[in-house]
Amino acid sequence: MVEPEPEQMACGAGQRLGAPETLGISTLDPGHRPPAMPPGRHVTIRVRMLDDTEEVFDISQKASGKVLFDLVCSHMNLIEGDYFGLEFQNHQKLMVWLDHIKPIIKQLRRPKHTILRFAVKFFPPDHAQLLEELTRYLFALQVKQDLSCGRLTCNDTSAALMVSHIIQSEIGDFEESQCRSHLLNNSYIPDQMPLIDKIMEFHSKNIGQTPSESDYQLLEVARRLEMYGIRLHPAKDREGTGLSLAVAHTGVLVFQGQTKINAFNWSKVRKLSFKRKRFLIKLRPDLNSSYQDTLEFLMASRDCCKVFWKICVEYHAFFRLFEEPKPKPKPVLFTRGSSFRFSGRTQKQVIDYVKEGLGGGGVSHMGAVQMNESLTTSGSSESSESDLEMREGRCSTPQRFGDAAETPTYIPRNKFSLGSLELGEEEDEDGCHVFTDEDSGQIFSVLPDSPLPSAHSGHGMVNGQRSLDLCSPFIDGRQPSPLTSPLLNDACSVRTDDEDEVRRKRYPTDKAYFIAKELLTTERTYVKDLEVITSFQNAVGQDESTPDSLKNILQSTFEPLHKFHTGFLREVEQRLALWEGRSNAHIKGDYQRIGDVMLKNLQALKPLAVNLHKQSDVLLELEKVCRASQKLERLCRDFELQKVCYIPLNVFILRPLHRLTCYKQILERLCKHYPGTHGDFRDCRAALADVSEVVEQLQGSLIKLENFQKLLELKKDLIGIDNLFVPGRVSFFSVFLQEFIRLGCLSKLSGKGLQQRMFFLFNDVILYTSRGMTASNQFKVHGQLSLHGMTIRESEDEWGVPHAFTLVGQKQSVVVAASSLTEMGKWMTDIKAAIEMAKTSNGPSCDLLTDSVRDNKCPEDSAVDVESEDDMTASNTALEKPVPHRGNTMVHVCWHRNTSVSMVDFRVAVENQLSGNLLRKFKNSNGWQKLWVVFTNFSLFFYKSHQDDYPLASLPLLGYSVTVPSESENIHKDYVFKLHFKSHVYYFRTESEYSFERWMEVIRSATVPSGQARVLNSKESHPL
Repeated sequence: MVEPEPEQMACGAGQRLGAPETLGISTLDPGHRPPAMPPGRHVTIRVRMLDDTEEVFDISQKASGKVLFDLVCSHMNLIEGDYFGLEFQNHQKLMVWLDHIKPIIKQLRRPKHTILRFAVKFFPPDHAQLLEELTRYLFALQVKQDLSCGRLTCNDTSAALMVSHIIQSEIGDFEESQCRSHLLNNSYIPDQMPLIDKIMEFHSKNIGQTPSESDYQLLEVARRLEMYGIRLHPAKDREGTGLSLAVAHTGVLVFQGQTKINAFNWSKVRKLSFKRKRFLIKLRPDLNSSYQDTLEFLMASRDCCKVFWKICVEYHAFFRLFEEPKPKPKPVLFTRGSSFRFSGRTQKQVIDYVKEGLGGGGVSHMGAVQMNESLTTSGSSESSESDLEMREGRCSTPQRFGDAAETPTYIPRNKFSLGSLELGEEEDEDGCHVFTDEDSGQIFSVLPDSPLPSAHSGHGMVNGQRSLDLCSPFIDGRQPSPLTSPLLNDACSVRTDDEDEVRRKRYPTDKAYFIAKELLTTERTYVKDLEVITSFQNAVGQDESTPDSLKNILQSTFEPLHKFHTGFLREVEQRLALWEGRSNAHIKGDYQRIGDVMLKNLQALKPLAVNLHKQSDVLLELEKVCRASQKLERLCRDFELQKVCYIPLNVFILRPLHRLTCYKQILERLCKHYPGTHGDFRDCRAALADVSEVVEQLQGSLIKLENFQKLLELKKDLIGIDNLFVPGRVSFFSVFLQEFIRLGCLSKLSGKGLQQRMFFLFNDVILYTSRGMTASNQFKVHGQLSLHGMTIRESEDEWGVPHAFTLVGQKQSVVVAASSLTEMGKWMTDIKAAIEMAKTSNGPSCDLLTDSVRDNKCPEDSAVDVESEDDMTASNTALEKPVPHRGNTMVHVCWHRNTSVSMVDFRVAVENQLSGNLLRKFKNSNGWQKLWVVFTNFSLFFYKSHQDDYPLASLPLLGYSVTVPSESENIHKDYVFKLHFKSHVYYFRTESEYSFERWMEVIRSATVPSGQARVLNSKESHPL
């Protein structure tokens, strides 16, 4: 590139401030002293700056790379030098960054003949995070270089716009002849000639713009480009497809050509490692992801792998850590893996340092950053493998730089997220050397001045990553597993097991107290669920397109219920406080009861019974409105994706009906426990009679509502069906409904062998589907089988396939195989019952397929199978784009766990709800972690406390077994139960025998076959 003449630089509005040799003006006092030089023979090092000038530095051979780098920064009076680095070509012809820790003589074989390049190393997401004008100027020079060499690719309009800002800073305000001459003599982008007129047009609009403003605008355009700050490292996937890997502040990126095809966020990456030429990315377990746990990429050589691995380590540390990681202790005998670590200040430290230097008032438009994470760097048992383990610690959300000051939002980062199939676990490999900061292990603790996360918190920006939730501040942020953390009490300090025993003994030991406490804990969860509905009501109420009919029915139905149950919860909390002796401890007897509180409030609830009959109207109105307006349908879908909406929205709408059943079960337990002469027995019996009357009146409609709700949910999960129900009739009971019976995974036998399919059994038809590669993560319907005239027979011997049976229809026969004998029995029982139902029904089966599916359907379904097989193959590649949502519904859990669920199971799961504090322990950890746990909808949802607005994680229980630990497991505590699925083992500890039996009972309702679940749902639901 030809530099402009000095006389050109000296005129116009774009004149660069300061002498040319300083590259700009620092806003800080020039107190940057040169670093101390160690003794020894000196060598001269040449460094090429970003303006293509070369500087020579005299330095000791024994000096470290940091000494040379600090010398360069001192020469330029550069304060924010940590964003930059020195790169050079090593003896293997690879461009590498100068290591700050190693001596220069060990890195440069021929220092006199090596030219180091001063360049930007870390590209922040927002240039407003660069507090110094000089730093932004150097970034602008880097962008200018990247444009010139073709590394920063973009469309013609963006390229012309950026060049216009560059020449505005170089030659000043637009003058046509001067601008055209300058562009003809200087090349800023490849193939510049066709764009000269467009560049001049943009330049004419920059009149009066100073050089610093031009730099700012240049970076504003550049930072929005996909290739901004990207340095591609060639690689191949397992299939040999040519790709490129890159690293950014967000994580590891995968490119094909100049197109980004995948991204692995730091919060989703558990370990980065390399072994010989293989670069490995180990992901955290996540149901929403369909790629493998460990992704493998093949690079040109081991050195290429190591170069890329190092820059990944440094990027993660710079943008994600609170402070520089501490050095590893030196090994006594031998080393394992790479000893490399990030050395230098993190971005947070740089910003704090510069702001302190400015006295807090030099750059008023900048926000503050608070972030804290821990980095684990480990080597394997082989010296050729090095890996990076990331354990995300607690984090506070910064304001976005450049935004007005707001109340900071504090975000806990959780290692496992809502929707995970398994809870994540940290495993240290042999020979690992672990690095942690001072907060390691205290993952659920919060800073002393930090409020708990709130659904009303505003949006936050963490290194430029905007939160996706509308109510919760993050969706991808994760923390380390609490399974590996010490037990924390309510004040977030470590509590010993002995101290816990003392605390437990202070509480009453009467079983009635623990039954009353179950009422309290479940009522807390219920009120939180009602708050979700009121939040949804506010969201749709603010939208002008929402019909008044929907606004009115939501308001009239749920606002009175929320107000009533908030008061009821307050009374229960007060009564339990008196019962426990935490207030008015001298009062005894009259306050160790709960029946009077329940009787009073259940009688007060009777006038609101009309609200409970409106649930069908709410569901129908909501469905009708969503069908009529895509905007409202999108609003409902977006709300359902929020963390607060941890189960389907329609389930929240039915919560008031399910809550009455819970009241009935609690009162039944109290009446069974109390003798007839007990003072609380009469009130409990009267309250039981009142609630039983209401439940009996609503039971028939509740069954229909639950079926309708399930059909609405299936409608969202399936592609290619019509007529599951016909909306818009006069009343709910006149709506034509399919009756859902069972869904689950079966293997369908075809010409290609057994293929995994998802089957849906209704009262007159069976649908079979496969998981589609759609943005909404839905299942594609392949075909349907009518139950009219169908027969079913076992065919294991006929086909030689275990647990196989044949569905013989009037037009088509299908051979399927279950995953186990139990699964086969459940399917055959329900299908036979459905066939009998179809015989007694009038008319033929309803055709549920859409025209597109019906037109593409061939007699043997071969064409559809081919399409599905391609989709399933694509889902196993490491480069598949992750689906954005709906990966944690029960349909997807059944798909991954290869199991099935019936409508009876669904009813039991929503009726057997339970909440409370549990202590949780992983099999290899030492301490217990206190968590607030909610069981509903076949899953455990984990919170830090009952005050939290959304769960930190979930654990679907389908496929798990619940048992009591054996003696060999060395769990020497009372009231402990064990959850086990494959290699995943978790221990949970309750506070009493009653709580232990209740948790065992409700979890079994989600893990046992339907027949046993029916027993658990009977009147004697708690056999003691």
